[in-house]
Amino acid sequence: MFDLPVIGDPPVETSGNEESTDFSKGTYSFISLGCPKNLVDSERMLGSLAIDGYTLVAAPEGADFVIVNTCGFIDESRKESKAVIQEMLDLKAAGKTKGVIVAGCLPERVGGSLLDEMPEIDHIVGVFGREEITRVADRLVGGLTEQRELFRPAAVRALDDRARLRITPSHFAYLKISEGCDRTCTFCSIPSMRGKHVTKPIEMVIEEAKELAADGVRELILVAQDTTYYGMDYYGEVRLVQLLNELEKVEGLDWIRLMYLYPVNFTDELIDKIAGSTKVIPYLDMPLQHINSQVLKRMQRRVNRDKTIELVQKLRDRVPNLVLRTTFVVGFPGETDEQFEELREFVTETQFERMGVFPYSIEPGTPAVKLDGHLPEELKHERQEALMAAQQELAFNWGRSMVDYELDCLIDSATDDPNVRIGRTYADAPEIDGVVYVQGENLQVGEMIPVTITESREYDLIAVPSESE
Repeated sequence: MFDLPVIGDPPVETSGNEESTDFSKGTYSFISLGCPKNLVDSERMLGSLAIDGYTLVAAPEGADFVIVNTCGFIDESRKESKAVIQEMLDLKAAGKTKGVIVAGCLPERVGGSLLDEMPEIDHIVGVFGREEITRVADRLVGGLTEQRELFRPAAVRALDDRARLRITPSHFAYLKISEGCDRTCTFCSIPSMRGKHVTKPIEMVIEEAKELAADGVRELILVAQDTTYYGMDYYGEVRLVQLLNELEKVEGLDWIRLMYLYPVNFTDELIDKIAGSTKVIPYLDMPLQHINSQVLKRMQRRVNRDKTIELVQKLRDRVPNLVLRTTFVVGFPGETDEQFEELREFVTETQFERMGVFPYSIEPGTPAVKLDGHLPEELKHERQEALMAAQQELAFNWGRSMVDYELDCLIDSATDDPNVRIGRTYADAPEIDGVVYVQGENLQVGEMIPVTITESREYDLIAVPSESE
């Protein structure tokens, strides 16, 4: 799982069965759950542990300890995190590992109650305790059982994400440009876990980007809780365009992909930058959450139907070959049948190339819990299925429209067939979108080649290297 250490001093890798070397402080396995922002935290912890002398192994069985970096965003993600934790605790009970450390958003969300619920956990570490993960590992390996909780206040300055051990393949990487969120969306628990928005200065971002590019990264994926707000707290104004101007100068980068673009602060200057850039690809991940103005107001999104439609139309008109990804929440408290139909019509008319839909999840401590009009779970899931059904045919049609086009394709991985590789075009973000199955000889993982799309299979495409190759 973690066979591509790129940044920082790499650890000695083992299969998980060998005895640790004399200079190793101990062996550990690592499981990272949740979003790309969480993944960057995982990679930073991995880097710290490697530099400190701990040896990463592929399998938890036989490791001295296991670290689970959790997600706590919604109820389903918390259930997944707890299931993985329990699986690791079962290994510990069977004598197959000596300890379990739980880090990240879940302990940050629920605090010490996690130890009450799952007392077999050895240590818990909050989101902002990541820089002290080696101290926690030392305590576990040293048999120190007191002070099992480590929580630190939310960052007031951006954390440095350099010197990390990357989980992603060597040719693409996530780069976190800020931490936390100043939005007050009534359904969201992120600010309670990640704190207020803290911008990573442009100079620090560029240094990290150069480090990544020097280690082979061709696609840089910018992530944050609120990407378009970048710079406001630090510079007194949004400076995403200025950041992109500097990132374009970094040698070795081919694609710069923008994720988590809040529709507010999406300026004309930013649109022009995306439209005219040779590196910032025309793929925009912009979570809209809904289209009905009343629902958006209850969500406290600070945007309405007219402004949303105006922004989407402006993007369509001015950014060539645009691919739009968005997410929606259905079944929000008080959402009527008419409001849901308005959303479905908007999806059909707008024809988003990529889309995700989530049923509203009751998040303890968020303002939406106190709203009237909570809907039955069955109805929420019915609306989710209906909206995804409307989107599915749109996505399939878009795939079919790509047949015979030539596009650049970044080769991500091999398959069992030596003449088939799995890649992505600019229209596909890792993990969440479709892939391209490229049929050809001598194709190398990490290379970018022009391909001709020959077939569409639901969300995925089939291609061959273009004749120019």
